[in-house]
Amino acid sequence: MKYAFVGLGHRAQMYVDALLGDWRDAGTIVALCDTNRTRMDYYVERIGQKVPCFAPDEFDKVLELADAVIVTTVDATHAKYVCAALDAGRDVIVEKPLTIDADGCAAIAAAAERSSGKLIVTFNYRYSPRNSAVRRLLKEGAIGEVTSVHFEWTLDTIHGADYFRRWHRDRANSGGLLVHKSTHHFDLVNWWLDAAPEMVFAQTGLRFYGAENARKRGLGERPERAHGAPGLGSDPWLLDISADERLKRLYLDAEHEDGYLRDQDVFGEGITIDDNMSVMVRYTNQAVMTYSLHAHAPWEGYRVAFNGTAGRWSWTWWSGSGRPSTPPSTRAPPPRNTPPGPPSGCCCAATGARRRRSRSSRARAGTAAATACC
Repeated sequence: MKYAFVGLGHRAQMYVDALLGDWRDAGTIVALCDTNRTRMDYYVERIGQKVPCFAPDEFDKVLELADAVIVTTVDATHAKYVCAALDAGRDVIVEKPLTIDADGCAAIAAAAERSSGKLIVTFNYRYSPRNSAVRRLLKEGAIGEVTSVHFEWTLDTIHGADYFRRWHRDRANSGGLLVHKSTHHFDLVNWWLDAAPEMVFAQTGLRFYGAENARKRGLGERPERAHGAPGLGSDPWLLDISADERLKRLYLDAEHEDGYLRDQDVFGEGITIDDNMSVMVRYTNQAVMTYSLHAHAPWEGYRVAFNGTAGRWSWTWWSGSGRPSTPPSTRAPPPRNTPPGPPSGCCCAATGARRRRSRSSRARAGTAAATACC
């Protein structure tokens, strides 16, 4: 299989490295397409051989060389590239979200219907053992018919803050975190319940990041970006992209071509996405969900609870509890506390599926919880 890439930012490396490593027998990289030549040069060097590089207005030439296209561009541009590739009969692998609005979704659906090519959206959360265990147990009727779901996802001040530094901070690019991030979670619930939403109500707000919130909290003058700022190295909210070789090569060294700043201040002007989100959903099977996402939590992870006609199942999972792996100059303030539960990186608990269960059923529930924790 001959693969072409469009969009050569940070996310593309996951796919490039797979085709250079464990999946090298599955295909070869035959073309790169991006708005920025410096970023394409970085990947040509990584690939280790000459690969044709094209500007976006030469995408038709990319399609001539490829059997399949991997789309890792800014979310708002997905529909354009996906539709063009499908109309050329090419297979498409596109990063989530599929696109950012209803018109884009409709255009892609129509293109997929008329195309001989296959379309895959990379909802990789489905492949986690703990998430697969949830689907299996619900399908087996472990808690009867599911009547309601509570799903709470928290992003800490390392991961969560980063969305407010880069292009995602502009709703016109990303659609906001309910589109860019929560897409994963909504897909999981659809899959777990084997149902689709039929009624949705949401409320969102920008309550922590952004210039107005900074002024309310008296944070004082803020730099437009981290690079060259007086507080770099001491201000925990400033990201030093020169300290990370990959970020430096992909973004700092590439700024002269397109002016894109990867290290904008999270308390700066121009942020149009929200950091606190709440959603209520009713599904086609009449189950309901309450969902929340907030992007400035003291810990990162999620809590999920299912209520059913024969019991309740709930668990908490968290990753890292804010232990930064980046150099000190890039760290945001670490979380000040950890969630309830054992002091480990992961906590899963299946509770009360039935008040009276046989020993074997209790053993199965324990095995499922252990599997979900792996």
